[in-house]
Amino acid sequence: MHFTGYQPESSQEQEFCEDIPVTGRTVVALDYINEELRPMTTEVRVIRDVGSEENIDSITVFHIPPKVYSNGSVTLEHNFPEPGKFVGLVTIKGEKDEYVSRFPFAVGTGGKSNLPYILGALAIAAGIAFFFLKSNKKA
Repeated sequence: MHFTGYQPESSQEQEFCEDIPVTGRTVVALDYINEELRPMTTEVRVIRDVGSEENIDSITVFHIPPKVYSNGSVTLEHNFPEPGKFVGLVTIKGEKDEYVSRFPFAVGTGGKSNLPYILGALAIAAGIAFFFLKSNKKA
């Protein structure tokens, strides 16, 4: 998946694909790179980074339930009212397999870029899904 974010009301009118520069309204587009992901369900969750995901509902700040996105694109909008550290969770489920991509990011902190981690996690998840799809078709 490819991640692109925008903050329409921000003075920084550029797109970003790493930490979210300032608090406020944020629009994110997640686009599938592999066509094979389109028939699978995708769930998106943003949680506060508290060091544990044990009680996930209590730390969830945004959630899109599982759904098939046959157009290959998931768009979400969320208002981040205050700076902080968060984790994006993208779960893709096929008939037999489940793949979770976990990427940490910061909002409004001007912190270190997590771009390599985000892109790496998304690439690994997409690669695993593609591999298992191809191997299941041969069986």
